[in-house]
Amino acid sequence: ARFIVGPNNEVLVPASAVLGALFLLLVDDLARNLFIVEIPIGIVTELIGIPVFLLVLFRTKKGWL
Repeated sequence: ARFIVGPNNEVLVPASAVLGALFLLLVDDLARNLFIVEIPIGIVTELIGIPVFLLVLFRTKKGWL
């Protein structure tokens, strides 16, 4: 959310909540409709979240690695 709204916490906190809710709605929809069998939402969230986390980690160049 910080990439979209900037560092202002008055806007950042509500934007994070809204974007997180929209992300979970999208992932839930994908988990229910992408495959024949319904897969847990946590698995789909991990499949999307891990690459995004690694991208942010390596873009900052201040990461743990």
